[in-house]
Amino acid sequence: MTAPGIRAQAPAEDSDDLDVEEALALVREPKDDSSGPAPSSTGGRHRHERHKATPWPRAREIAARAARSGGRRTPVSVSLADALGLVLAAPLDALTDLPSFDTSAMDGWAVAGPGPWEIRDEGVLAGHAQPEPLTDGEAVRIATGARIPADTTAVLRTEHGRTDAQGRLHGTREVSHGQDIRPRGQECRSGDQLLPIGTLVTPAVLGLAAAAGYDTVTAVPRPRVEVLVLGDELLTEGLPQDGLIRDALGPMLPPWLRAMGAEVTAVRRLGDDAKVLHKALTASGADLIVTTGGTAAGPVDHVHPSLERIGAEFLVDGVKVRPGHPMLLARTKENQHLVGLPGNPLAAVSGLLTLAEPLLRTLGARPAPEPYTLSLSEAVQGHPHDTRLVPVVLRGDRAVPLHYNGPAMLRGIAAADALAVVPPGGARQGEEAELLDLPWAAAGIGVCFT
Repeated sequence: MTAPGIRAQAPAEDSDDLDVEEALALVREPKDDSSGPAPSSTGGRHRHERHKATPWPRAREIAARAARSGGRRTPVSVSLADALGLVLAAPLDALTDLPSFDTSAMDGWAVAGPGPWEIRDEGVLAGHAQPEPLTDGEAVRIATGARIPADTTAVLRTEHGRTDAQGRLHGTREVSHGQDIRPRGQECRSGDQLLPIGTLVTPAVLGLAAAAGYDTVTAVPRPRVEVLVLGDELLTEGLPQDGLIRDALGPMLPPWLRAMGAEVTAVRRLGDDAKVLHKALTASGADLIVTTGGTAAGPVDHVHPSLERIGAEFLVDGVKVRPGHPMLLARTKENQHLVGLPGNPLAAVSGLLTLAEPLLRTLGARPAPEPYTLSLSEAVQGHPHDTRLVPVVLRGDRAVPLHYNGPAMLRGIAAADALAVVPPGGARQGEEAELLDLPWAAAGIGVCFT
C-alpha cells in the first residue's frame, strides 16, 4: 500500500564573476584532499552499469563541492528589506561616524560646569538641529539620542537630579566629565570595516547596515530552484481516493528550500511523462532542479533515462543511507545541477538534507554549521551497511528518537528538532550521535511522539 502523501517507490527503498570567491570559500566546507566525485556516467549508460552507492558522508562532501566548478556567481545589490539570509559579497564599511554626533545616552539634563545649575527654558529633543551652546552653571533638559549642546560637561540622569525652590538643578550624585554622553565615533569612524565578506546577513546585521547609512548591501544572490513533482497518482486537494494520494512534497519542499537560502522560482507538477520531463529539464534556467520520485528503476521512473538523454553527469547515484537510498545528484549544465529525491516523504527529506542542503549552501556562500553531537536516550537499530537518519527531539543534553520514522512517514519528522545520524550497525543507549538541525528547530514547538 502506498504511504499517504506521495508516490510509491521501488522495493529497493525499503530494503536492507565573483572576485571575492576565495574569501567566500573560507566560510564554506573545510578544504580536504580527498578524491573527486564518485564515478560518473553520461548518456548511453545502461541501468546495470551504475556504480555502487556513495557513502553518506562522502555524498555530502560531493554535493558541497559540486557547485564550485560551475563558475563564479555575480554579486547583486539587494535592498535591506530583501537581504535577510544572504551572505555579504563586499565588506560592510561604515559610511559615517557612529554616532555621527555627540548624543545623550540618557534622559535628563545636559549640564555645564559644577552645579547647582540654572535650567534653560527650552529642552533638547532627538531629531532636532544643533542646540545653542551651554555656559558654565547652565543646564538644559535633554532626551535620549538628542544632540549634545557645545561645552556640555556631562548628562545628569533624571533620577539623579532635583530642583530647589528657586528652580535650580542639584545633582544627588557626583557628576563626572563625559558622563552618559556617547561621543561622535564611539562605535566606529567613517571607513572602518564593520563586517567582512562572507558574513551571513542576520536581523542584527540589517540593523547595523541601516545605522551605518546603507540602503542596500552587496551580497551573493540566492540560488534559484525549480521543483518538479512527478507522479500521475498525486492529488493537490481533498482526501485520497480511487487509488490517488495527496501530494505531500509539493507543499513541503518550497518552504524548506527557502529556509535553506534558496529562491523557489517554480513548482511544477508533471505526472509520469518522459517527454514532459525532458522538456522541463532542457528548458529550466534554475541553478538547481529538484525532482520528487522517479529515481528508482520502476516502469514509470523516468529521471535516470531523461538525465542520460540530455548527457547529464552523475555525481552521486544512490547513497548508502536509509531512508533515501535511491537519491541522486547530477550536473545537467555547466552552471546547473539536479537533485533527484525519492518519492517517499521521509526518504525525500533525507535526500534534501544529504544533497540539496550542502549544494545550496555552497551556491549561496553560506557558512557550514558547526557539527555537534548529543547522547541518545535509547538504543537505535541501524542498517547493517548504511547510515540511518532518524528523527529526534532534543530534551536537555539528550536526543530522544521518535517513532514513525519509516521511509513513507512524515509524522516523526513533523515533531522533530533534528535528525540523528546513526552509523551502520546502530547506536547504543547513551552513545553520542551527530545531529542535523532542522531549520525551524528554534521555534520552540514542543510536540513529541515517542
